[in-house]
Amino acid sequence: MTNIVTAVWAWGGRVSAAARDLVQSAGTLAAETGGELGVLALGTGAQIAADTLRAAGADVVLTCEEEALDTAPGEAGLAALVAGCEVLRPSLVLLPADSLGRDWAPRLGYRLGAGLVTEVTDWSLEEGRPVFQRLVFGGKAIATMTVAGGPAIATVRPGAGRRDEPPRAGRGEARDLGLAIEAWPSWPRLLRRQTEERQGPGLEEARAIVSGGRGLGGPEGFEPLGELALTLGGAVGASRAAVDEGWAPPTWQIGQTGKTVAPDLYVAVGISGASQHLVGCSRAKTIVAINRDPEAPIFDYARLGVVGDWREVVPALTVALKEMLAD
Repeated sequence: MTNIVTAVWAWGGRVSAAARDLVQSAGTLAAETGGELGVLALGTGAQIAADTLRAAGADVVLTCEEEALDTAPGEAGLAALVAGCEVLRPSLVLLPADSLGRDWAPRLGYRLGAGLVTEVTDWSLEEGRPVFQRLVFGGKAIATMTVAGGPAIATVRPGAGRRDEPPRAGRGEARDLGLAIEAWPSWPRLLRRQTEERQGPGLEEARAIVSGGRGLGGPEGFEPLGELALTLGGAVGASRAAVDEGWAPPTWQIGQTGKTVAPDLYVAVGISGASQHLVGCSRAKTIVAINRDPEAPIFDYARLGVVGDWREVVPALTVALKEMLAD
């Protein structure tokens, strides 16, 4: 039996789509091992988010709304995680592979005496034990790893463990963690929180992403890509090459040194398909490639491919989609 704990941020009572996916996947894994899933909801509004987390498959939701979480999320969040693990006694802790999850995981592992596997892209069960997969060598190979004994901690990339099935029904118990967190003067503090202005969903939550690369030839190419993304109800992304050229902001970058995404649909326009980029989008359910070069590596990974000039293909595709959606 494997009891699992994960943590989500719930400021304002909101739970991101990526966090819901992680909870749902963790709940499915807990059910397969005969264990239970405990979710630690952090931040102001965590109690409001409890219903969402129960619906996603949590057996137990522990909420913590301490003020220190707003001003020192790294240190206060770690304190809440340690306290939550003392209550729930997990054999596996799954944390998102974001800036905070990557900060917490090794320090939590030290405190729990746990093994750590990072940047997990998928998992399976062997003899009742979770076995993790992660990309290595710039995404050119997959390593299979497990923890020999004791509790385990894994940082999980978006879409890892995702199954096309409804969330399992958890017990849905919710209660306050009951932890008072005093912010130490030596703790790093959050000075300012800046929200990116955008139309539509963020990259981590978007079910459809239209991403552009160096093959666009210039920044003007992102305007028609944005129109296509808007038609799909999705978001715009970019390769590192496009970002390095200054054609797109760094917040749009997808890949090994950018964001990891797991949309239902990923449209790669003018992107060659280097392994460093594919690391960031390989969890997409369907990849569609539009490229003038028929030998581009992206076509080896795409379910659908169009060899042609994006200047002709993207506007025509946008018009066709608008007509289909209007019917």
